[in-house]
Amino acid sequence: MKKIALLGAGGKMGVRLARNLGTTDFDVDHVEVSEEGRQRLKEATGADCVEPGQAVSRADIVLLAVPDRAIGDVAHNIIDQVRPGTSLVVLDAAAPQAGKMPERKDVTYFITHPCHPSIFNYEDSHEKQTDFFGGVAARQHIVCALMQGPEEHYAQCEAVARAIYAPVERAHRCTVEQIAILEPALSETVGATMCMALREATDRAVSLGVPPQAARDFILGHLNIELAIAFEEFPEGKFSDGALLAIDNAKSVLFKEDWLDQVFNMDAINKSVNDICK
Repeated sequence: MKKIALLGAGGKMGVRLARNLGTTDFDVDHVEVSEEGRQRLKEATGADCVEPGQAVSRADIVLLAVPDRAIGDVAHNIIDQVRPGTSLVVLDAAAPQAGKMPERKDVTYFITHPCHPSIFNYEDSHEKQTDFFGGVAARQHIVCALMQGPEEHYAQCEAVARAIYAPVERAHRCTVEQIAILEPALSETVGATMCMALREATDRAVSLGVPPQAARDFILGHLNIELAIAFEEFPEGKFSDGALLAIDNAKSVLFKEDWLDQVFNMDAINKSVNDICK
């Protein structure tokens, strides 16, 4: 049985992880510095907290469920108490990609992040279908990277990742850089920005007199079929000639010609992860 120290156990993400770890055979020490967080954890899981030094010094795996901007400081504060051979699991690639992890050759650094439940998940209950974040009821996939450490640590850290994000189907092995390309570049710089642009466009349609519910139903329904066509979830589907013409005419209006090159270059990605860690 592996001993886990869960740092930030009383935070929003920490409570999610604590709940899921509570259903496994892992032996977990919960660490939370704020009284509010300790109370939140107690109410949600019944778990009590232990002091950071005690938890870290006897852990096989240290889970850093803390904000990106704090990961570097927290890791540097605890690293001298970590035993050789311990694995530190980070839940986002920003701090590792930005070079915020302390130099320590005899410990493992492992990064994992959820993909979140797919738009094309077809679940058999309302609870599962509305678990948008994941880690409660809906199936999701995850990405993982072994930044440093022996190869045998990959499997044990992936097992922890599958537990904290359960239920998990596919676990994709990537590099730290590849996860940074996925987030922030693909999922936030592009995906989240386009989502907000879609919301702004829907609000503009409403401002022009379209009934709000009609606009919402129309765009969400069209996104379902349009994404299915674009990502080949609906192989027999295709865009109409009119839609293809609209797409071709809109690209020069909505996007700069070199927008992909501006977003997906490592200088821009590294600037983004450094900004996130500030």
